[in-house]
Amino acid sequence: MDRPHMPRPRHRGIYLLPNLFTTGGMFAGFYAIIAATQGHFADACIAVFIAAVLDGVDGRVARLTNTQSEFGVQYDSLADLISFGLAPSMVMYHWALASMKLDGVTPGKIGWIAAFLYAACAALRLARFNSQVGQVDKRWFIGLASPAAAGLVVSFVWTFDAFGFTGTELRYAALALTVIAALLMVSRMRYYSFKGAGPRHDRVPFLVPVVVVAVLVAIAIDPPTVLLAICAVYALFGPVYAMWRRLRRRPEEVTT
Repeated sequence: MDRPHMPRPRHRGIYLLPNLFTTGGMFAGFYAIIAATQGHFADACIAVFIAAVLDGVDGRVARLTNTQSEFGVQYDSLADLISFGLAPSMVMYHWALASMKLDGVTPGKIGWIAAFLYAACAALRLARFNSQVGQVDKRWFIGLASPAAAGLVVSFVWTFDAFGFTGTELRYAALALTVIAALLMVSRMRYYSFKGAGPRHDRVPFLVPVVVVAVLVAIAIDPPTVLLAICAVYALFGPVYAMWRRLRRRPEEVTT
């Protein structure tokens, strides 16, 4: 009798592939912390965006190669905490929040507390995301995703540093932005995840690739400013969408 065809075992090394991308993203986040402590803020901000790109790649590689694992999920979350929690908070702290001490002892404490608040909210956001996998609609994020929040924070630093502003001059604006980004991460507001819900999302309108190309060209021309605009618009989407849903619900309640 012919033996049933058994699939050849997948080479064990391929399971390292998505984890290598995760490790690369964690290295970029760690480098951002080191660069920020040395005053190289532009390099630190670029490193965080590189970590965001690698964070998007590792999951796709795992799905394409069918190498998803619980270990990979947990490792990715720990790496994200460094790249999108600790790194942005340290970049913002060394650029602007540390100078809050110039206004007195209490404002100085508020500066590092705000940096810690951001890191803590990023940890809470990641923990909540892991606990809700498979329970929420994949098309939506509950709360601002930590890579998007990190992009908002570091693009702010990168943009104004490129324009010649110092963190000392913008320390109160930096404080407000840090706290707002932290609270948006742990909020219950919905953010579109750009993940399709099924086969009907495999095809996109012709205008979408054109817009993507235009955005990439704009980023190539002026990376910090364009990235700040994109991150700011996405961060505002949650509050605007929540307000729109509430206003739309009110007429229905009146009619009933």
